[in-house]
Amino acid sequence: MISSATLSPDVATPLLRIDRVSKRFGDVGAVDDLSLEIGRGEFFALLGPSGCGKTTLLRLLAGFETPDTGRLLLDGADIAPVLPHRRPVNMMFQNYALFPHLSVRDNIAFGLKRAALPRAEIDARVAEMLALVRLDGLEARKPDQLSGGQRQRVALARALARRPRLLLLDEPLAALDKKLRDSTQLELMALQRRLGTTFVVVTHDQDEAMTMADRIGVMKEGRLIQVATPRTLYEAPNSRWIAGFVGDVNLIEGRVVARHGARIEVTTDSVGTLRAVATDAQAQDHVCLAIRPEKMRLAWPGSAADANARAGTITGVGYLGGVTLYTIRLDGGMIWRATLANTMRRDNDAFAAGDQVCATFEPDDAVVLTR
Repeated sequence: MISSATLSPDVATPLLRIDRVSKRFGDVGAVDDLSLEIGRGEFFALLGPSGCGKTTLLRLLAGFETPDTGRLLLDGADIAPVLPHRRPVNMMFQNYALFPHLSVRDNIAFGLKRAALPRAEIDARVAEMLALVRLDGLEARKPDQLSGGQRQRVALARALARRPRLLLLDEPLAALDKKLRDSTQLELMALQRRLGTTFVVVTHDQDEAMTMADRIGVMKEGRLIQVATPRTLYEAPNSRWIAGFVGDVNLIEGRVVARHGARIEVTTDSVGTLRAVATDAQAQDHVCLAIRPEKMRLAWPGSAADANARAGTITGVGYLGGVTLYTIRLDGGMIWRATLANTMRRDNDAFAAGDQVCATFEPDDAVVLTR
C-alpha cells in the first residue's frame, strides 16, 4: 500500500540522466545534444514554445522514439535500447487514450493484465488506485459516462497502476476548464508527494509549470536554455530570451556608462539614463534591463523624484481581480507595463486611462542581462 506520508524530492540524487541526446527528423533537429539530470522524487516540468522539442524528449524517455546519439540513464542503466513496455516508465497522454469500450476498472487494470499479474494482485492494485484518485464507486462506468476531470483521474490511475519509477505527463491538464485545472494542479502535486514518484510534465502553460514543478527546464530549438526553480527562473533569468518568454516583463536596452560600487548607470536611446544594480556588467557593456510589471510603481506627477522615474500617460487598464495591469506610454514613446495589487475592495484612488502618471522602479528590481 502507498503511504500517506509526504515525501520530499531528492534533487541532489539523480534518478534520470539524459546524456548528450540528439534526435532528428529528416532535416529538422528536434532535440540537439541535450543533457539533463532529474532528481529522485522530483516534479520536473519541460516548458517551451511549440516545436521546441519538449514532446519529442518525452517520447524518447517513453521509448516511442529512439535517440540518434546519446544515452538515457535511469539509475545508471541505459534504457534507450529497452522496449517501451519493458521500461519502468509510464506515460499519461494529453488525450488520456482511454479505451471507450472498457469500464473504469478495466482501463486501470489493462496494463496489469498485460503484465500477467495474478488476479488477486490486480484487484488489490485497482482498488488502491481508485481510492488514490478518489473514484471509488465509479469503477463500472465507461469513459463517456465520466466528466473531463474524472477521465483525467482514470488515465492517471492507469499510468500509476504499474508503479513506474518515472511518470511522464504530456499536457495532462490541457482538456480541463480553468477552475478544474487549478484544483487538479494541487491534487496532482499532493499525489506526487505522497507517492514519491518522479514526475516529468510537458506543458505550454507557464502558470501550470510554475505552480507544480520543483524545477523547470525551458527549451528552445531542441536545446535547454535554462534549468532552475520557478522563483529563480522568474526573478533571475539568464538571458533576454528567457526574461521575455517567462511571464510579462519590461525590457530596456542600453549601455553601461558608469559604475558606483554595485550600482551602474545605463544610458538608453528611449528613456535616458537609468540606474540598476549589477556585479558582472562592466563599463561600455551592452545590457538589457528586465523589470517585471509588479516591480513597477505608479505615482501622480510630481510625487516621485528618483533617478528611474519617468512621466507618461496611462493608455490601457486591465482589471484582473486581484491585480490591475496598467499600460503606460512614456513621454519619449516607450511602453511600460505596471501591475498593482488591488488590496481594497473599493479603490477611489485607482488610476484610469488617460491619467498623467509617473512610473518608476528600484535599482535592485532591475535584472541586468548581458546576453
